[in-house]
Amino acid sequence: MKEVRYFYVPQADQLTALPDDEASHATRVLRLKSGDELFLMDGVGTFYRAEVTLASAKHCMYAIKETLPQQRMWNGRIHLAIAPTKDIGRMEWLVEKATEVGFDEISFLDCQFSERRHLRADRMEKIVVSAVKQSRKAWKPIVNDLMPFREFIERRSAGQGFICHCYEEVIRKDFFTELNALKTSQPEALKDAEITVLVGPEGDFSIDEVHRALDKGYQSVTLGTSRLRTETAGLSAVMMGNLVMRVHNS
Repeated sequence: MKEVRYFYVPQADQLTALPDDEASHATRVLRLKSGDELFLMDGVGTFYRAEVTLASAKHCMYAIKETLPQQRMWNGRIHLAIAPTKDIGRMEWLVEKATEVGFDEISFLDCQFSERRHLRADRMEKIVVSAVKQSRKAWKPIVNDLMPFREFIERRSAGQGFICHCYEEVIRKDFFTELNALKTSQPEALKDAEITVLVGPEGDFSIDEVHRALDKGYQSVTLGTSRLRTETAGLSAVMMGNLVMRVHNS
């Protein structure tokens, strides 16, 4: 069976050519030629079956043969806001794996104890696009630039917010249990729910940041009994959100 090839093409139904980077991969690496089949994903819920109409060293033209609207795999929106690690490779790993699992948006936080205060959002965007194609997700997660912690929590205005931390003097509830309780008590509301979960840097949030988040309506939670690395905590939070909010087709 011939391998199905997927390409990320925003507004694919309004175009007739692959973006430059995708065209280069299609023609130089995969060596697609006129008449070959390919699938396009627009990142906002639709796949397209298409056919190559012209392939050259720099261009790959296509014609759409079939529009394939996709069904969402989870309800609501899952937004992870996380302080990037000193070792950027660990954060790149998180972004890739969280995209494969499935979530909607990622923001990067500059916190009091952060060891990394610069981040290339364009690099993270490329990793997300690659993971979207590999895992064949119909929706591409939004990637936001690094921003100060205080600015981020001032911006949030809707949905359920949670802050994960390790301060024993602050009462914490179990994140997964709280999400399940929300699903049990308000199953219909979950369809439109927006879940935002905050994960701090290697040194955790400062106690002042925790209290500031609580003042803004965030709930104090834990991700379990183990002390997790930042990237592991971020991935765990995404997986828990995805499990609870997953759509179960009857």
